Amino acid sequence: MFILKFGGTSVGSAQRMREVLEIITRDHEQKIVVLSAMSGTTNALVGICEHLYRGDKTAGRQAIQALHDQYDQVRHDLFSDAALLATAKDIIDTEFQTISSCVIDGFGTRQEKTILAAGELLSTQLFHLLAQSEGVDVGYLPALDFMRIDEKGEPFLERTTVLLNQTLESLGTHKIYITQGYICRNHWEEIDNLQRGGSDYTATILGAVVKSMEIQIWTDIDGVHNNDPRLVDDTAPIRNLSYREAAELAYFGAKILHPTCVLPAEKMQVPLRLKYTMEPDAPGTLISSEISNRPITAIAAKDGITAINIYSHRMLMAYGFLKKVFQVFEDHKTPVDMITTSEVAVSLTIDDSTRLDRILEDVGHFAEIEATEGYSIICIVGNDLFNETVYVERIFASLRDIPVRMVSMGGSKYNISLLIKTEHKKQALIALNEVFATNPVG
Repeated sequence: MFILKFGGTSVGSAQRMREVLEIITRDHEQKIVVLSAMSGTTNALVGICEHLYRGDKTAGRQAIQALHDQYDQVRHDLFSDAALLATAKDIIDTEFQTISSCVIDGFGTRQEKTILAAGELLSTQLFHLLAQSEGVDVGYLPALDFMRIDEKGEPFLERTTVLLNQTLESLGTHKIYITQGYICRNHWEEIDNLQRGGSDYTATILGAVVKSMEIQIWTDIDGVHNNDPRLVDDTAPIRNLSYREAAELAYFGAKILHPTCVLPAEKMQVPLRLKYTMEPDAPGTLISSEISNRPITAIAAKDGITAINIYSHRMLMAYGFLKKVFQVFEDHKTPVDMITTSEVAVSLTIDDSTRLDRILEDVGHFAEIEATEGYSIICIVGNDLFNETVYVERIFASLRDIPVRMVSMGGSKYNISLLIKTEHKKQALIALNEVFATNPVG
């Protein structure tokens, strides 16, 4: 069995849905197909929730009606047969009745998650109907019947495995199964989700659970490139990556992949392939346990970084100080990206400043602390960066005209991370791209 995941852009219109249907029926392999919400839908649903959190029911209902009208147009773009149009109308009306039922006083997290789930439920049901109308042997596999997270919000693989097998057995054998990405149920059996981008996570969890032949993530980009093709000319697709290289690139800004999704595939040693929807025959990027011999594989950039400096003479010759610092970040559920230390200071970065004010207040009780926003992390990834010192020399030589605020080396043998002002990001990526002139990718 193969797992194929298609993102919101890939199913963003009736024509795109037909193209996806053509891709998944090109061969006779059995597949589970994971679909995201149609592009723009999740953002629209978030907007509805924002209105309702503010208590503006009128604006919320207007936004709901506007989105309903968009889907009514999608219905007519997909189907011309009267019976199919009627069935599609029932699907859309049912989901929007559920959304409308959440317009209540005291709107909260439970209602929000119910609304956010509607995007995937709409796209998958309409796609399933389209596949049936074309005579495809297809089964509808509701993610809410099997995908579970535990009390910490992490995938509950054991429970998911049991429920998935039960659900597949009840459906009977089909060539293709259609399911939702992103959505799940939590420890209390309430509708929940795997956070934004979680459709990738759904696909790799499924691939690990069923031990699939291959997990394919289909996007509108030709695999992973060795640099950001939106900012840098003459980038090249990378045809093979190790799991560790892919994980580093995903975390540090390569938006083609959800950061957490590599872990289930690596654990079960299931190959993960990134494919290009517009060119189905292109090889894409294969992620596996195979270790390359490239000192440098790719460069990625992560924006929205806040740099934090913490200074205290109590650090000098003391133990327990860093524990105290990191306890504050743990208490406020804020992960740290980079960290460097000296005798009396520690510098670190975060990419979520939601709780920054409280962090500054709590650390301020025992140390001086200041925070500066507007930074980016540039991450240079390879399998063996430090054995060939010439590459490290070339990296820093290429950035000689760019102020570097922090450097992280040695924490992982797979990457060097540099903190720079976001205003210098494009210049840095272009300069670093010259390093590949003597380090071809493949």
